Amino acid sequence: MANKVILVPYPAQGHVTPMLKLAAALLNHGGLAPMLVVPEFIHRRISPQIEAATGGRIPCVAIPDGLDDDDEQPVDFFVVERAMEESMPLHLQRLVLHHQSRRHGGGGGGVAFMVVDLLASYAINVGKTCGVEVVGFWPAMFATYKLIASIPEMVESGLISDDSGCPLQDAPMSLVPGQPPIYAKEMPWLIGTSTARKVRFKFWKRTFDRSTTLGSLLVNSFPEECNYFPNHYDSNEDLSKPVQIIPIWPINYGTNAATGTFWEEDLSCLEWLDNQSHGSVIYISFGSWVSPIGEAKVKALALGLEASKRPFLWVLGPLWRKGLPLNFIDKMTSKGVQGKIVSWAPQMKVLQHEAVGCYLTHCGWNSTMEAIECKKRLLCYPVAGDQFLNCAYIVNLWRIGVRLDGFGGRDLNEGIKKVMEDREMSERIVKLNGRLMGKQRCSRNVAALTTFVNSVMRR
Repeated sequence: MANKVILVPYPAQGHVTPMLKLAAALLNHGGLAPMLVVPEFIHRRISPQIEAATGGRIPCVAIPDGLDDDDEQPVDFFVVERAMEESMPLHLQRLVLHHQSRRHGGGGGGVAFMVVDLLASYAINVGKTCGVEVVGFWPAMFATYKLIASIPEMVESGLISDDSGCPLQDAPMSLVPGQPPIYAKEMPWLIGTSTARKVRFKFWKRTFDRSTTLGSLLVNSFPEECNYFPNHYDSNEDLSKPVQIIPIWPINYGTNAATGTFWEEDLSCLEWLDNQSHGSVIYISFGSWVSPIGEAKVKALALGLEASKRPFLWVLGPLWRKGLPLNFIDKMTSKGVQGKIVSWAPQMKVLQHEAVGCYLTHCGWNSTMEAIECKKRLLCYPVAGDQFLNCAYIVNLWRIGVRLDGFGGRDLNEGIKKVMEDREMSERIVKLNGRLMGKQRCSRNVAALTTFVNSVMRR
């Protein structure tokens, strides 16, 4: 019987992390053997961690990516996009066919199905070529997927251009009544120069086009959010056949989950937090993939934090520290209490710490869910991608955070005060946590995933 499940994440931290959690959940489903497939430039960073955390039960397999063997080489969106379209498909196909041949050759195993991150959509075509069933995986809010699915409608209605996705009018839009609106200028592909925006828009359109060939989609989101969009149909196939949507957050991943962090975590920040007062610290992190806020804003934020006189823990990589005021780190360290800057932090442990009072975030989806899980209120500064839509939910629908327009002293101080002192906001996030993270909800999602996997295995 085929029992291998090949999981192909988009090669970025915010995508690998939820895919690893899904792998752990599938491992708990008796008889399945999940295997994570990543390009070489990621494999050499994370495979030892995954091996150690899972005891080898979730193999992390590398495929050639066509990139130089240089950890210092910048691997941006465009480099990854070329690797996925030009170098990686043939190598993934060889890997899948190798495991298929083991099944037919009597070596046991074989590929039961593939789980493909929709942003790694090249792997959808590989699965189909190899005759393997492909299940889609969406690591963000389902609302963001619906936003991408609405591209033809937005073009037809004149909200965005057909070639670059640039806004043709600055009108707020909402996918369904009662959901928070966002502006056309906040679309996920509007990053960088006009040329870059065209490439990104083409990428998103291709991603959606390939996803419409799938029959099932696992969504790293909770049922209530997915239920806002009950009628999701495959636009290229029989319109009477809905695409099966399976929300899988929250879910109990057992003891096999691994984080697979791309960078070494600075654990000294936990000791530093131990010496701070309860609920006093502002935790700051702008994620791992989309470029941070830029040198000018780094400087403005540093000065605003210093002026606030509140303790802060700031995750800021070495490349972005040149935006800091002269001698800023030494100045904060010499004061002994106010601030600590680290290159990378164990985020869940930080958010779980009682000293952390709020989280200044870019509103990435993983960070948003982790904040809800740890009941931390949010200061929101979305930068790009799906972050604007996530922010709209956080601020306008759930009301568990405040959006910052900038880091000027007054804006930052008022935002911090609002989040840190608003007792009703604190009560709302506790209620939201209870609604979304309860044992019953988790059990229902485990049951739904089990039922889904059983149906795929029967096919």
